[in-house]
Amino acid sequence: MQTSDAAIVTDRLRVRRGRRDVIRGVSLSIPRGQVVGLLGPSGCGKTTLMRSVVGTQRIASGTVTVLGRPAGSTALRRRVGYVSQAPSVYDDLTVRGNLAYFRRVLAAPAADVDRVIEATDLGEHARDLVAHLSGGQRSRVSLAAALLGSPELLVLDEPTVGLDPLLRVELWDMFSSLAAAGTSLLVSSHVMDEASRCERLLLMRDGDVLADATPADLYAQTGTDNAEDAFLALIRHSPRHSASGNGATSENGERR
Repeated sequence: MQTSDAAIVTDRLRVRRGRRDVIRGVSLSIPRGQVVGLLGPSGCGKTTLMRSVVGTQRIASGTVTVLGRPAGSTALRRRVGYVSQAPSVYDDLTVRGNLAYFRRVLAAPAADVDRVIEATDLGEHARDLVAHLSGGQRSRVSLAAALLGSPELLVLDEPTVGLDPLLRVELWDMFSSLAAAGTSLLVSSHVMDEASRCERLLLMRDGDVLADATPADLYAQTGTDNAEDAFLALIRHSPRHSASGNGATSENGERR
C-alpha cells in the first residue's frame, strides 16, 4: 500500500521507557476509510502506539506518517480527532459549553456543535453540567468534541470502557457509519468480542503486533472462530512464548 493510500504508516517504530522497549520496531500500514481495531490485553502498548500516531509520544527511532504527513504536524491538528481513555472535558461547563469552546479552538463551523450533539445522542443533556453526567455520558462528550470539524482520522483509546452493552452497540454502529462516509478510525480495546465490529484487526502483545489482518483472514490463519481464541493461538505459536515456556506477560510490556 502506498503511503498516500494509507491513513497511518509506521516504519520500524520503537518507543522506550527507561531501559525497556515498549514498542518493538513496529511496521504497519492502516488503510483509509476503515474501522481498524487495535486489540490486546491492558499494558501491551496500545496507548503508546496511539500516542505515537497523534504525535504526543516521544519515539526512540523509526517514523510515523499520518494522512501523508509526519505524526504531530501542525497541518494535522484539524484532520485528526483523538479521544484518550480519560474524558478530556471541563466539569464546570455544560455539554454545549464544552463543545462550543472546542469548536472555537478548532475553528470548526458553528453548526458543528448541534451536529455532534445529535451524532452522539446527547441532546437531552446539552444543558447539563459535565460534572453531573455519568461516566458513559462524559465519554460521549469527549467523542463529540473529537468529531468537531469532521476529522479524516479518529483515534479512539478504549472508548467503550465502562459503557453499558446497548451504548457500546450504538457507538460501534456510529463508527461503522463514519467509516462508510470516508472517515478512518483506529479504535483500541481489550474486549476481544468487539473484534467482530472491525474491518481489520491489529493484535498486540508486549509491544509487538502479532497479527494485522481482516477478522476472516485471522480466523482462517489460526483455525479459530473468534478473536480471543485467535489471540491465544498466536501467543502459543510465537517464538517468545516457546522460549519462556508460558504465556506470561514480559517485563518489557508497557505499564500504564
